[in-house]
Amino acid sequence: MAARRGAELLRPPTSSGRATFLELFFDLAFVVALTRLSQRFADLRDDTGWVLVEGFGRTLLLFLGLWLIWSHTTWITSRYEPERAVIQAVVVGTMFAGLIMAVTLPRAMEERALPFAVAYLTVIVVRPLVIAVALRGHPRRLVPLRLATWAAATAPLWLAGAWGPERLRLPLWAAALAVDYVAWALGWPVPRLGASAVNRWRIAGTHLADRYQQMFLIALGESVLVIGVIFSGTDYSTERAAAFTVSFVTSALLWRIYFYRAGLLLTEALGRAGMPGRLGTALERTHLLIVFSVIVTSVGYELVIDDPFGPPRPTWLLFVVGGPVLFLLARVRLEHEIFGRVSRSRMIGIVALLLLTPALARGAPMVGLSVVAGVLALVAVLDALRSRARPSEVPSPPIGRATSGDRDPEA
Repeated sequence: MAARRGAELLRPPTSSGRATFLELFFDLAFVVALTRLSQRFADLRDDTGWVLVEGFGRTLLLFLGLWLIWSHTTWITSRYEPERAVIQAVVVGTMFAGLIMAVTLPRAMEERALPFAVAYLTVIVVRPLVIAVALRGHPRRLVPLRLATWAAATAPLWLAGAWGPERLRLPLWAAALAVDYVAWALGWPVPRLGASAVNRWRIAGTHLADRYQQMFLIALGESVLVIGVIFSGTDYSTERAAAFTVSFVTSALLWRIYFYRAGLLLTEALGRAGMPGRLGTALERTHLLIVFSVIVTSVGYELVIDDPFGPPRPTWLLFVVGGPVLFLLARVRLEHEIFGRVSRSRMIGIVALLLLTPALARGAPMVGLSVVAGVLALVAVLDALRSRARPSEVPSPPIGRATSGDRDPEA
């Protein structure tokens, strides 16, 4: 009887699988978080050497913490019925914790470390316990119990980093976050209970595709917000107007390159995969890179619009060129996951940017951003030429093919 009541939380076969309005509401907290992250990156504009590396590492760690929260929530709403009151309460509670993490981000590695860590731990420890209780006697309750066990094990590292000396915060939190990610990859193995590999879970593929596409658009929207805010807050000039225009064109090209065509076919690819959980796991890692690359690129917009023809600095090169290179690398990975091939046009773009980097390092930021936009436009044109007069491709993901022994009673 308890197992039957717990089964009511699972997504029924008749579920549409589409993302709900509640989840879009939930994403608003992460809109705030992404703007705060880009601001932390922008604050590194005058740093060099080890100070720049450490500052970049601190902000990257905060992003990875936020991504883990968002990804876990996405998988929860992909496996459980989001119309159930318990799941809705979990999503809203996670949104509040995410908002706390967002508002503490500007100083989360400094004096606001404790509220950031407590909000993170509340989600990663308490949330799975709530779900486990709601599942009652259903076999799936063991999955959140495993997750809570591992999260509780890393909690002392998070709290020690928040309360301890600031110089120890980065290594302690990096160790804790590394364990959280490794545990997720291994399926949170626990003595006697074993592990529950995420790539063997039963998921709503349509829902997962929706969420990844939406998160990419949120990151892209944040970049557009940066363009508008920075340009509206500076003195108007022809040079800044040109930087504003090129920045927008670059964002539009990122949108085009992502959705043509692999990004557009996530739903169909997950539907064709015998084990959609396996493909979904790979897509999660790919979209982590894609979203992060868009954030990094948006910081480049801010630096260029603020001073289009200022002196060349290593910092702006990291964002203006490094962000698009990482985006193209992640997009190559996405192409392979959807079609089982390597994208030649994107490889051409990566090689072109890497070869041009030494020359761009000696030029003005505006020149670098314009060259990046030109290379991205070349990638988009090559894509269009390749598909001209050809029938639309059908996804053939090499990841997610079912084999014997893939079924998991807890999945």
